[in-house]
Amino acid sequence: AGLISLLLMVALPARAAVILQYHHVSTETPASTSTTPERFAMHLDYLAETGFSVLPLQELADSLANGKTLPDKTAAISFDDGYISIYETAWPLLREKGWPFTVFINSEPHDQRKPLFMSWAQLRELHKSGATIANHTVSHPYLLQRRDGHDDEQWKAWVRNEITAAQLRIETEIGEAPMLFAYPFGEFNNAILDVVGALGYTGFGQQSGPLSPFDNLRVLPRFPFGGPYGDAQDFATKVNSLPMPFAAGDSPVRWEAENGDRLHDLVMDGPSVRPVLLMRLEEGFDASRLNCFASGQGRVPVTVGKPWVRVQAEKPFTAGRSRYNCTASSGQRGRFFWFSQLWIVR
Repeated sequence: AGLISLLLMVALPARAAVILQYHHVSTETPASTSTTPERFAMHLDYLAETGFSVLPLQELADSLANGKTLPDKTAAISFDDGYISIYETAWPLLREKGWPFTVFINSEPHDQRKPLFMSWAQLRELHKSGATIANHTVSHPYLLQRRDGHDDEQWKAWVRNEITAAQLRIETEIGEAPMLFAYPFGEFNNAILDVVGALGYTGFGQQSGPLSPFDNLRVLPRFPFGGPYGDAQDFATKVNSLPMPFAAGDSPVRWEAENGDRLHDLVMDGPSVRPVLLMRLEEGFDASRLNCFASGQGRVPVTVGKPWVRVQAEKPFTAGRSRYNCTASSGQRGRFFWFSQLWIVR
């Protein structure tokens, strides 16, 4: 039975595209959001030497939106916040490879000519060379935090304005602005997703994982690199990852509270919670090979049932961002199925 399960797993489709996310490429900026120039160059060399194609982010988003099969061993490269090190350090390395990339910018620091950020002239130079300049709001606010006195509609109007005003500034300064949007801090709730979707944007988060046909186009995953993440082994594992083989049909992922009630939003009220992740996986996939991990807790129990696989942390999450990361061997050397679930506790 074990051999049959392994053979079935190897036979599952194994194609993947990944989106890489960076902030600073520098040794002079905060370590938690910085990748050294040497490490960034190593990442690019690895992609080139192992036969990856690097495509524009819009092309991958369009492929998903149109139901096209994603090409295997494909990556898109993105940067958040428009820092000067992208222009000074990252761009020359990318230019050597002739590769496209996307920079998600907040318009305000560029308008204010803050020294840590590129100028509009530098952004225009990147754009003329083939880079995409896209939307990351006006001021990089914490969108989940309402301003004093805002009711639901006022808060949603403020979120919309942060996005639409930034889009207008990009169109004015760059000449065009794609309908691509990256969430500040990678955080959102259902209401914010609805705003982004209604405005017509493809959205990008910071939850890790390869692209999948099951992804929500309002919040596609990216692999963040910075701080401790991105050494040679970590980078190779992530860029070669494969989407978790979810079962076709209705949504293969759902959430529950500890008491069994259905959760409809990944943002939960604290002070401490232990949400349940339920996954419905493709027939023939040996779910007993899953390894799931919770932020700050290490490996957590996985209960294999029919049709749902159940994942729950043993200890409560405290306020802030947490994740369940689930992986499983794909049967291909060095390639793992991967799915990441973001949780936010108020």
